[in-house]
Amino acid sequence: MLLGVDVGGTFTDAALLDGDRLTTAKSPSTPSDQSEGVVAAVESVLERAGARAGDVERFVHGMTVGTNALLEGKVARTALFATEGFTDLEELGRQARAELYRLCAAHPPPLVPPELRVPVPERNGPEGVLRELDEAELESKLDRLPEDVESAAVCLLWGFRHPEHERRVAEHLSGHDRNVHVSTSHETVGVFREYERCATTIVDAALSPLLRRYLERLSSRARDAGLPQPDVMLSGGGAAAAGVAARHGSWTVLSGPAGGAVGGARLAERAGSPDAVCLDMGGTSCDVSVSRAGRVRETGGREVGGRALALPMVDVHTVGAGGGSIAWRDAGGALRVGPRSAGADPGPACYRRGGEEPTVTDANLLLGYLDAASPLAGGVELDAGAAERAVGELGRELGLSLQEAAAGIVRVASTEMARAVRVMTVERGVDPRRLALLAFGGAGPLHAAAIAEELDMRLVLVPPSSGVLSAVGLIAAEPRRDLVESVLLTGDRLSRDAAAEVVGRLAERGAKELGRSEQDVRATYDLRYAGQAFELSIAGDARPEPDDLRRAFDAAHEERYGYSDPDAELELVTVRVAVAARAPELPARLAAEAERVGSRPAVFGSERVEAAVVRGVPDALDGPAIVELAESTLAVPPGWHCATAADGTLVMERRG
Repeated sequence: MLLGVDVGGTFTDAALLDGDRLTTAKSPSTPSDQSEGVVAAVESVLERAGARAGDVERFVHGMTVGTNALLEGKVARTALFATEGFTDLEELGRQARAELYRLCAAHPPPLVPPELRVPVPERNGPEGVLRELDEAELESKLDRLPEDVESAAVCLLWGFRHPEHERRVAEHLSGHDRNVHVSTSHETVGVFREYERCATTIVDAALSPLLRRYLERLSSRARDAGLPQPDVMLSGGGAAAAGVAARHGSWTVLSGPAGGAVGGARLAERAGSPDAVCLDMGGTSCDVSVSRAGRVRETGGREVGGRALALPMVDVHTVGAGGGSIAWRDAGGALRVGPRSAGADPGPACYRRGGEEPTVTDANLLLGYLDAASPLAGGVELDAGAAERAVGELGRELGLSLQEAAAGIVRVASTEMARAVRVMTVERGVDPRRLALLAFGGAGPLHAAAIAEELDMRLVLVPPSSGVLSAVGLIAAEPRRDLVESVLLTGDRLSRDAAAEVVGRLAERGAKELGRSEQDVRATYDLRYAGQAFELSIAGDARPEPDDLRRAFDAAHEERYGYSDPDAELELVTVRVAVAARAPELPARLAAEAERVGSRPAVFGSERVEAAVVRGVPDALDGPAIVELAESTLAVPPGWHCATAADGTLVMERRG
């Protein structure tokens, strides 16, 4: 049996795969200690499956511990050890404004305060040592380090190429009689660009003690329950043992969204649409990623909460539009939705848990997409009266009727998500009309058709397990180790043998760390025209021909920026290698049979119509209709036709 558990802002989802049988369950998230919600979800899914904890062979966990700590600033007290003269790298950043036209907008404050920035007496250049490390002076600086420091980040100039000084600083830190976590830049990230490398190492050091404590609690709870020790979903889309994740907290910042992105890409390919936009709308936020040829698009770095992370990650764009997003009137009198959320506690007004503000879920209930007589997944019963009071109060502020206010909330939320899809497609040179929209999460299928219409997309895919697809994606996650090395090769130095030597060295290291007998090695090359500031990632062979890289890069540059320069000198900046074991196979069919349970009034556009209601996965139907799945609900507007693929995925097409 394979177990996946994903922690969301509102619910914790569990999926248990036993051969061809998939069992799922939801439990309310417990923000104060996510491991409590994880255990509750596991107990629920095991009870539903009639299974014992000892039957579980592999347990993969996706979480938001690191993300939440980074966004809230609740991190370990961290010191920075940097080359003399370069201790302020994190605060200086790139000297770019947070927002170009808002002079009052600021970057988040540095995680390391000035008094904890320690200048290290040493210096390396590109060719090696320029000034030897003065270990006696370093020791005197360590003696003056405050006792409350929990963690240390070590980032020295050219440490990614010449790591010896970083190793010796780490040894001195470990030799002191204090329990300080140490993150070195060459182990954490290993790429050039001092600011991004320094900022990433600091985030790693600041998050790792918190993550270690959380994973120790979770591992203890798993052991007591008879479960295997958990693997953890990493930001790049692969899974690693909890011990590896605990040592490098920065590797897990996108652990939660990565599971949905991986699962969405796998199921889009199985449904016959390997090129798809994957839209995961949960209770708190909406994550958008793009799948090409059945594999989620990845990036070599991005910002999370305004902080640079130069790490392999799934390429996900997140907006604050979820089922629990709160609707409000801004100072100009406009209707807005999010980013503030009602979360798991108290939740939307209709959850009967003390929430009084109107949310997207309240609006969906009033429009007829949800049924007050049918509890949501997780046993949440809905109160239409509470939703009416909350949405009605906002409607009076806006001068709208109850129906107009509810429809406006849903439309604003859908527009915000459509904007996120444009960021991931149109702004990257990709035409969304040529892609399918795969919608999942508890609320994604409710808004899928509206988002597709906004973007002129004609095909929507909804997996039968869409409400817990992130947990299913964890089951399908491959054990993987991602390694990177900046090489900066141009001209004659950019050769097949030079690239192959780096790939081989990284692959050997990854294979040893992964410890699996059967492994797949994938290489990606970050390339740019000489003189450019940033790169594009090109997939290639383990022994790539420079001419093949040139053609692929020119084509990618043309697609992204509208032009290419075949005569410009090509520079190989960074080599990225993923060493992965084989991912588990998902069952051929994930769906249950459907039954028609009648009809109910629902609002589509500005009209209230009678919509057919089907529970389960129907063979085919025409809108207007409501399809109630196990953990989510699909709204099929008039003019849309819905059929079922061989694996149980609902395929919805717009006609006319």
